[in-house]
Amino acid sequence: MRINSVPMILVGATPVSVVLGAAAAVAYAVPALAARRVGLLSARRLLLAAWALHGLQLGWLIAGEPARFGFAQTLSITVWLVLTIYLVETRLYPRMPIRWALAGFGSLAIILAFIYPGAHLPDTTSPLLALHWALGLTAYGLLAVAVAHGWLMRRAEQAMRGAAADDDASGIPLLKLERLMFRFVGAGFVLLTLTLVVGTFFGEQLYGPVDLGWHWDHKHVFTVLSWIVFAALLVGHWRFGWRGRRAVRMLNTGAVLLLLGYVGSRFVMEVLLGRTG
Repeated sequence: MRINSVPMILVGATPVSVVLGAAAAVAYAVPALAARRVGLLSARRLLLAAWALHGLQLGWLIAGEPARFGFAQTLSITVWLVLTIYLVETRLYPRMPIRWALAGFGSLAIILAFIYPGAHLPDTTSPLLALHWALGLTAYGLLAVAVAHGWLMRRAEQAMRGAAADDDASGIPLLKLERLMFRFVGAGFVLLTLTLVVGTFFGEQLYGPVDLGWHWDHKHVFTVLSWIVFAALLVGHWRFGWRGRRAVRMLNTGAVLLLLGYVGSRFVMEVLLGRTG
């Protein structure tokens, strides 16, 4: 790795962003590492406080600083969206336990975003750019939530096979959990489709020069492959009744392909090659 690939920690970050991010990372870290020591009630309050601080930091990064974006920012927003939905679900389904590992992911995502601040977004006056990013990031978040539900579904199945049906690993009935998973897949697929449509037909308006817009590089190839997998999963579930392990495996495959798209390509650029442009 070249010397100039070493990341510049906190480059371009304002004091407000640093304070909010550091406070959120610490508040996430405490329940992730010591939920039982501080007590479950205090851990839940810390998680909620961390989520709020994280949201404020993301809002400040979007509205209060020159726009920068990269793989770490994508992960940070995705984790925040996953936590948002998960916290809502714990209210709707009180028996659903908090997975403290999610708090650890939140802390790690914030730290990565400080270390790898990403590249400046291209100058554009097109309002479609904000729409394009919002659609893509929300699709990432919803599909990540679907993956989390698939994992919970597998845990619940394992508990039932172990004659522990009363000790539900998810706190939600298995069939309800499966329906939720497919709903999140469907919603994420719709937004991913819209993201691809906007990027395909308005790429030059969004990013300026054609070489920054849509073209068949590995980022777009992986994204389209993930779209095909999610489409096949939804059609297979609707037409042939695909569910259970097969559905979860397809979901995970599509999620990995999607992750290898933008996040994977930017990780190689920013971390392995040391390029932020």
